[in-house]
Amino acid sequence: MKPAESLDKAVPRVALIHATALAVEPIRAAFGRHWPQARCMNLLDDSLSVDLAEAGHLTPVMVQRFVDLAAYASRTGCRAILFTCSAFGPAIEAAGAAVGLPTLKPNEAMFEEALARSPVQNAKLGLIATFEASIPSMSAELLDMARQRGRQIDLQTRFVPDAMQDLAQGRAEAHHRRIAVAAQSLHDCDVVMLAQFSMAAAQPLAQAGLSCPVLSSPDCAVLALQKRMQHA
Repeated sequence: MKPAESLDKAVPRVALIHATALAVEPIRAAFGRHWPQARCMNLLDDSLSVDLAEAGHLTPVMVQRFVDLAAYASRTGCRAILFTCSAFGPAIEAAGAAVGLPTLKPNEAMFEEALARSPVQNAKLGLIATFEASIPSMSAELLDMARQRGRQIDLQTRFVPDAMQDLAQGRAEAHHRRIAVAAQSLHDCDVVMLAQFSMAAAQPLAQAGLSCPVLSSPDCAVLALQKRMQHA
């Protein structure tokens, strides 16, 4: 095995940092579709989502845990980091600044694509989440991104209770149906986004019931990270 310092730069090692095990398979599949050459290393701390839900907000201790995870990934020779946990935007920004590697927030690329696909004026966007604690931070992140581009958007959000539990307990079809029903409850959206990486497999069913595009974050993230590393 090569030491981290001598890893082949033509075959980049990418750290995938997760706050739930449910995100691992969707992002693995997305890399397989779009960037199979990348060497992915998975880091999982599934207590992060639990701690955030209990606290109700990010704490300095949680932020430091993200910095520590990113620092570990950097020491292993990773050349980029993709976080798959959608409720931790400020912590991810702090981690990226600390290690100086190309670092992508989980929904950053999906938000960019949603804005690109929607009308410049009065865009109507929908955001569906199965982890309720992610909605405030993701909404703020998307609205801020739109403001930076001089855009105004009408954002509708939906939380899908019990869907994440269905997926965790092997009831994938029930998970997908709940998300599809939530998608159909949105009104006149130009683009609909699925907030969690773990929701990606529900995209075809959700799309079948809507005429507007339905985006999932893993595919958008892999393509954006590949492009970012090419210019790093």
